[in-house]
Amino acid sequence: MTVAAALVIVSTPAFWLFDGPDTGQLVGASVQAATGVGALLWAWFQPTTEARDIAARTGRAEASSGGRAHTGIRRRHGRGGAARVQQSGDAIARGQGSSAGTGIDYTE
Repeated sequence: MTVAAALVIVSTPAFWLFDGPDTGQLVGASVQAATGVGALLWAWFQPTTEARDIAARTGRAEASSGGRAHTGIRRRHGRGGAARVQQSGDAIARGQGSSAGTGIDYTE
């Protein structure tokens, strides 16, 4: 993908420069090349938004007597990058001090 982008960036200015360019063509080729390189660098440095952790179709979680249950993804201090949970299972908490959850849990 990167090689294809680089070839497209270079192709049009190169064609202009092969045929004895005048001042306008030199300026146009320079502007186009600078814009293309800038766009390519911008794309490289964009953070990825693709989920690194995925939980799908998780099972049932049940907590009782002060226990904790969670279906999905559990993160400490919000660390770990992108995550996605799909069709998480049922989470049931019974009894005092119990907790249950689905999805993404950011713990301390």
